[in-house]
Amino acid sequence: MHPFTLKNCLSAILLCVVLSFAFQVKAQDTQQADKHFNEFEFSLALDEYKAILDQGEPSLNVVQRIADIYRILNNSKEAEFWYAQVITFAGADPSVYYLYAESAKRNGNYAKAKQLFMEYSRRVPGQAALAQRMAASCDTSMKWMRNPKPYRIKKVNNLNSKGVDFSPFKAKDGVYFASDRLEGNTKEKVEQYAWTGNGYIQMYFAPAKSDTSWGAPEILPSAINTRYHNGPGVFHEKDKALYFTRTHAVRREVKKNSDPTSWFQGTEGGTHINRLGIYIAAKKGNKWKKVKAFKYNKTEEYSIGHPAITEDGNTLYFVSDMPGGFGETDIYYSERQPNGEWGQPINAGNKVNTAGRESFPSLGADGVLYFSSDGHMGMGGLDLFKAVGTHKAWTGVENLKYPFNTSHDDLGFEMDANGKTGLISSGRFSEEGYDDILSFVENRIPCTITGKTIEYVADSQNRGKKKEMAVGNVRLTVTEVGSDARPIEVISNADGTFMLPVYGGMTYTIRGSKPNYLTQTITVPADCRKTEDSVRVEMVFNRDTPNKPIVLENIYYDLDKYDLTPQAAAELDKLVQTLKDNPHIRIELSSHTDSRQTNYYNQMLSELRAKSAVDYLVAKGIERSRVEAKGYGETQLINKCADGVSCSEDMHQENRRTEFKILAR
Repeated sequence: MHPFTLKNCLSAILLCVVLSFAFQVKAQDTQQADKHFNEFEFSLALDEYKAILDQGEPSLNVVQRIADIYRILNNSKEAEFWYAQVITFAGADPSVYYLYAESAKRNGNYAKAKQLFMEYSRRVPGQAALAQRMAASCDTSMKWMRNPKPYRIKKVNNLNSKGVDFSPFKAKDGVYFASDRLEGNTKEKVEQYAWTGNGYIQMYFAPAKSDTSWGAPEILPSAINTRYHNGPGVFHEKDKALYFTRTHAVRREVKKNSDPTSWFQGTEGGTHINRLGIYIAAKKGNKWKKVKAFKYNKTEEYSIGHPAITEDGNTLYFVSDMPGGFGETDIYYSERQPNGEWGQPINAGNKVNTAGRESFPSLGADGVLYFSSDGHMGMGGLDLFKAVGTHKAWTGVENLKYPFNTSHDDLGFEMDANGKTGLISSGRFSEEGYDDILSFVENRIPCTITGKTIEYVADSQNRGKKKEMAVGNVRLTVTEVGSDARPIEVISNADGTFMLPVYGGMTYTIRGSKPNYLTQTITVPADCRKTEDSVRVEMVFNRDTPNKPIVLENIYYDLDKYDLTPQAAAELDKLVQTLKDNPHIRIELSSHTDSRQTNYYNQMLSELRAKSAVDYLVAKGIERSRVEAKGYGETQLINKCADGVSCSEDMHQENRRTEFKILAR
């Protein structure tokens, strides 16, 4: 064999050996990384997968695992970057677009997230409805950010660490909270939790210096904190008892896994699963004694955690993934029985609970239930909500909106009794997605609503035109929407002008009444960003005169159609409010056409249009007996534009009108 040929052959053999060895090493590394991943040791798995990338060409499996780990660890910034890489692979599952969109949304990249949700809708038509709802939530989030609630929020620096700090609870003498900090929590060496790379969650207490400041946090003793996860918790002053969450590693028998804070749905593999239970510890002086388990803990089957207790100590709210719920985790409550024992857990109902995760409940001094959810539509991650209604009779929920909520996880809401200050926990200030404890304080900006009470009357100098006339001495009742503040009353001046002191960021209803006029109500958002801002409004009144037609402005129909347009519906909403404000009146609602088309056709079309408008009013809650539909066709023209008369389009438009008149009592 020629030496050159032999050399080439030996080189080729050596190259094959090297490549084979490298492939075996890479396969072994992947197996080790997958093992860490399946054991929920995500911080270790992440290092392994990144090391594999350093060895050569990236693969779909490795890149997707890295993206998934960052998502699981709540690091949405990195998750968004890595999911952007995943979709470049030809074999990427279409569901990645949803995860990519979620990550972008959690980073506040709402325009991008909306585009990705719509792309997911296109690629997975079966999930189009969900994707479109999520896309719409991006628009809503941007709207809330443009009109923030009047609160100032900042980090409580001395309560926070380099790790996760969350679920603060204010007691009489300080604040309790949970943290997975590695620094300063014990004199002994701290073990790392392989899931996160931080410590295990432990309960802390920071003594109060004032209502809004606290001393250095101290870790609670071993009676509360075991070597595994403990927290969050709440302290009940009357019973001097701490109700807190404790996590147990239970031998795995099912595939579902519960994370100590968010009930993460794990993958296959691993020998144990995290399950939560509630424990109660009695405080005697400075000692904790008699730690006992909540009666309904059943960690061998499901989790119970995140306690919240009413001020009287008779109702305990908590979160569970027990069978029979509406979603991944639901909010339940248990009531104390006459013998002092806790009653059977009761689901808080489908107004509160969804197919997603409801968690971190808390209770306001007024009994309001606050909680976090990713099932109700929000700004991203977990959003803060409050339940509407009363205990056992919740009728719905309200998103607390921006700035309480952001694109990141927002949870652990603690409202002070004054309703103006408190604490929350949120991941908004951390690139790693770690939660911090934040304080909030109401920051109401004084501003004014200036306006005028008027009516429009026919202008005798200009046919078909109207002129504005002042309506003086109108009684105005002003109410702040969503507030317990008492309404204020003012009287407009003789020239109809008025000025109202209000607060920026709030919404107000102004109800005006005067004898011989129909009562009117308008809703005004006080969009003031600084003290010198003001909001200008007009209140238009109509006479309470029977059988006098009142034209409804901007009620237009498409040519030869009787379906209501969105603009027409908006105008009819004003009539709905007028009818609600004046429950004593009955009206005739009439429709008129121009003279074009035949008499029969115009009569039929006007009747259909009048009926369509009345049906809308009834659908909005107005009793049908209070409204009569009447079509007049072309029989009541208000100008010369009869059959055969040449007229401009504007003159024909004057005849195409919708009116109402008050019927004689």
